[in-house]
Amino acid sequence: MTRATVIADGLYFGEGPRWHDGRLWFSDFYDHAVKSMDSSGNVRAELEIDDQPSGLGWLPDGRLLVVSMHRRQVLRVDADGIKVHADLSVLATFHCNDMVVDRLGRAYVGNFGFDLDQALHARGVEGVLADHATAVLARVDPDGSVHTASTEMHFPNGSVITPDGTTLIVAETLALRLTAFDIAADGALSNRRVWATVGMRAPDGICLDRNGHVWIANAIGPECVLFAPGGEIVATVATDQPCFACALGGSDGRTLYMLTAPSSVGDIARASRQGRVLCANVATAGEASA
Repeated sequence: MTRATVIADGLYFGEGPRWHDGRLWFSDFYDHAVKSMDSSGNVRAELEIDDQPSGLGWLPDGRLLVVSMHRRQVLRVDADGIKVHADLSVLATFHCNDMVVDRLGRAYVGNFGFDLDQALHARGVEGVLADHATAVLARVDPDGSVHTASTEMHFPNGSVITPDGTTLIVAETLALRLTAFDIAADGALSNRRVWATVGMRAPDGICLDRNGHVWIANAIGPECVLFAPGGEIVATVATDQPCFACALGGSDGRTLYMLTAPSSVGDIARASRQGRVLCANVATAGEASA
């Protein structure tokens, strides 16, 4: 087991990390900001919105897409300002969360499906794992049109697309598994299957390495764990707090960045700036999503 080191702190709750143009980009929920960090740990604000931002991605022309959680929208940052790229409220039954954008500009966006904080307060982690509403995974095409990608998802969260663009892997946080789909030429998903079960871990953010293995951030434990297809554990990195998101980056792609916080419960996370970015060197570099 490798132990991660803190490279930046003073966040509320970081999510949606992506290595882009030599910097780690991520959302900080309760600062209502998209931020970026250089490899030395210097953080700067890139964008502020009047909502909680979550998943991030870029269109082929370089414009940034940002998930607006409470409004259940995907925002687009144009040269003349922030625009609504897609309205997901017709499909999303609670806050929207993570997103992956493919090389054609198609975005796959998850949502909670229900009020998670309220359910955790009322029934605890075990109660929520045992009984919860499912959610729709949405697909947003480059023109902003919204489509159902998959139904009956158990809190669809972090997602990656294989480099050939043919497979989507989604963390189903409350099913304690990674789920894979085939991607058709038009973006439609089929052949839903279990890619890996992850034991008593709640996979939140995920990232893909060049061996085709997937790192998962464990939302209910202080660790980031690398899985092979089928569920074999390849490596583990210990963190100082529960780990909610991860990304591979750095100059050689072998730095694993992990976003941690004391809790994902809003009242706790927004109370003080205890969120952090941790990092560790790993054996295999990241593979950029399609």
